[in-house]
Amino acid sequence: MAAKPEYRDRPDVEVALLDALVDRGDEGMTVLELRAAVDADIDAIEEALSALKADSLITVESQERVRVYPHDRVVPDPDEQTDAAPGGLVDAVRDRLGL
Repeated sequence: MAAKPEYRDRPDVEVALLDALVDRGDEGMTVLELRAAVDADIDAIEEALSALKADSLITVESQERVRVYPHDRVVPDPDEQTDAAPGGLVDAVRDRLGL
C-alpha cells in the first residue's frame, strides 16, 4: 500500500519512507528497518525523517526501541482502495508533469 496521493509530491526519499511506513501499518519501523527498505544513504534518510516529523506526517515513539509510525492522515482508507492495478511508468511521468 502507498501513502495517499496528496503526500506523493514530496521528495523521493520522503515518499519512499512514507510508503514503507504505510506498508507496515500499526507495527511501525525502526530506523534500521527504514534504512533497509529505502534506497538512500543514512544522511538523506535522517533529513527526510526530520522533514516528515516537522510536517507532522510521522510519529516517533521511544520505549524499548525507537519506532517510527505514519500519521493516520497519510494512510489511505482501505475502503477507498480500488482493485485496479496502479498505473505504469507513463502514468507516473504524466502525474509528475501534471498532464
